Amino acid sequence: MTDVLKNDRFLRALRREPTDTTPIWVMRQAGRYLPEYRATRERAGSFMGLAQNPEYACEVTLQPLERFELDAAILFSDILTIPDAMGLGLSFAHGEGPQFARPVRNAADITKLAVPDMDGELRYVMDAVRLIRQELHGRVPLIGFSGSPWTLACYMVEGAGSRDFATLKTMCWNEPKLAHQLLDTLAQSVAAYLIAQAAAGAQALMIFDTWGGLLGPAPFREFSLRYMAQIVAALKADTHARELPVILFSKGAGQHLAEMADTGCAALGVDWTMNLADARRAVAGKVALQGNLDPAVMRASPEVIRREARAVLDSYGNHPGHMFNLGHGITPEVDPEHVKVLVDEVHAYGRALRS
Repeated sequence: MTDVLKNDRFLRALRREPTDTTPIWVMRQAGRYLPEYRATRERAGSFMGLAQNPEYACEVTLQPLERFELDAAILFSDILTIPDAMGLGLSFAHGEGPQFARPVRNAADITKLAVPDMDGELRYVMDAVRLIRQELHGRVPLIGFSGSPWTLACYMVEGAGSRDFATLKTMCWNEPKLAHQLLDTLAQSVAAYLIAQAAAGAQALMIFDTWGGLLGPAPFREFSLRYMAQIVAALKADTHARELPVILFSKGAGQHLAEMADTGCAALGVDWTMNLADARRAVAGKVALQGNLDPAVMRASPEVIRREARAVLDSYGNHPGHMFNLGHGITPEVDPEHVKVLVDEVHAYGRALRS
């Protein structure tokens, strides 16, 4: 696509180039805290009805951009699209999160798994990317994304959400070859999925390693980081994806930032448990950083939101290569006006830092 970007702050920051202010987008910026999102989901009939309809997915992707001066859009989808396309029977029980009717627990289950057809079972995602990119008209860049192999495997083996995903951890200890077989299939799938999103028009790519922080240092390297590095290498070898910046976000894994920076990614997401100044030192200028306001701050008063936003910006300092975000996703009970307060403060204070 040849549309000219009207706002390229986010991509410039990813390249660690100077920007006039700090760009900001918010994880889960299209979501339940917005009344217009809830209305669209009602029309769609269910979460999956929303996610699997390109027109609805486009509509909710654009909704936050109509309210806030955000510097990027992110595809509305779910991290579990790949295992759903593998035939595991994904559903969302009201108030209980995702569930799989057919979790994978043994060698026979895992051997059956294959990389999904991106033009078949997952075409609806690519159609959504194409439509969103068209409807953005170059307003801001579009981020495509996937869950990490480790995070996808957590849900696929457990069959639902969990505090510790002990079923998969037990597989890693007792049957490491089987765990690696599963993770390798998922890494191939994620790479193909992100490459297809790049071909459809995504302008940056993000990998959400939501549960990487559950692993100790050695298992993190073996079962999570190894496969994210494999995906980044595959993206860099692809014609469509090689020029796109890749963001890795591993929640709770701040101690591994230096190793993650060596994967060849463009940026790392940082959760709120780590100071950005420490994160900058850890990555030694190799990558940009994204983050990292505690999502709970969004429930506080506007004065507190402004103060905490300035504290995050001060912790990074007047250096290129910062994209402001929350340290994880926005929660449903947040007042949309508080998001406007945050976005406006980040832009205003970001300009002041550069003056």
